[in-house]
Amino acid sequence: MKTKKTPVSRRKFIEASSAIAAGLLLFPKPILGAPAIIKNYNKPNSVIKGVQIGVITYSFRSMPDQSAEATLKYITDSGISAVELMGEPAESFAGMPQSTIDRETYYRLRGKQKSAGGLTEDEKKEFAEMKKQISAHNKAAAKWRATASMDKFEQFKKMYKDAGVSIYGFKPRAFGKNNTDAEIDFGMRAAKALGASHVTLEHPSDDAHTLKLGTMAKKHKIRVAYHGHEQQNPTFWNTALSQSKYNAINLDSGHYVAAGYDPIEFIKKNHSNIYSMHMKDRQNKANGKKNLVWGTGDTPIPQLLKVMSEQKYKFPGTIELEYQIPEGSDAVKEVGKCLEFCRESLA
Repeated sequence: MKTKKTPVSRRKFIEASSAIAAGLLLFPKPILGAPAIIKNYNKPNSVIKGVQIGVITYSFRSMPDQSAEATLKYITDSGISAVELMGEPAESFAGMPQSTIDRETYYRLRGKQKSAGGLTEDEKKEFAEMKKQISAHNKAAAKWRATASMDKFEQFKKMYKDAGVSIYGFKPRAFGKNNTDAEIDFGMRAAKALGASHVTLEHPSDDAHTLKLGTMAKKHKIRVAYHGHEQQNPTFWNTALSQSKYNAINLDSGHYVAAGYDPIEFIKKNHSNIYSMHMKDRQNKANGKKNLVWGTGDTPIPQLLKVMSEQKYKFPGTIELEYQIPEGSDAVKEVGKCLEFCRESLA
């Protein structure tokens, strides 16, 4: 059923037009960029002193609605204008069968499994059942990806672009050793349709697989940027980089500090191969390696941003919200605080 549009009266149209004109007349000289100002009104801009600050949508995992539209609102409400996109918002928008797993519970159990105390017997059973459900969903996702159209991904890109948000990285669960070649091909085509310059994934610690991904990426002319945790070190990416010019780095500066290394030295030496860099404030080895509110850990985020600005590095700095969200706040507010920390660091 069509919705009846309310006509705009000639009087209201003239009043609105006059208000815009009056605003422009406040300036003593003609504003050559006035159409651009109007077009970009009320859109986010997180480029600071030449540094593009972005966010990975994983940061909003605690928010109740993970749809494409809700995720876009989280991003813009945070003041962010560029994003590393996890697979779920785009793939669900494009029609992929959805998992019924409780994400918060899964991530909590996965994290606790790696902790000193480990999981209780009941938690082990719950986690095992979740992994079975994930396996079943992965099979359904593989079948869908094999024939998925790119039209919806192009629509997704336009929706985000119209809101002032560009997509620089795409991270679906399509590039692992257990994924089919059809899934890998799909992931790279989808990334291109979204406007991303690179796809990201956890480094597989398998030279044959990084060679395969680099070779497939050449066909699509897109980079594959490998992410690391505490296994990162100054030579961590060397083999992958030597295999293909389409293999690249997705540095995590927080994990790099927790592993015991200096991220500033690393980006100075490797900036041409870095396509994006995750930012979080972790303690170093001596201090306990915890994820903390920005400005209270050992990751030199202000210094990193200043080097990126001064040296005019092109890769974005990606906010990854990992610290515990304070009571009364939420992920959107905390990402906004991280962005403000970046602004203050580059002031």
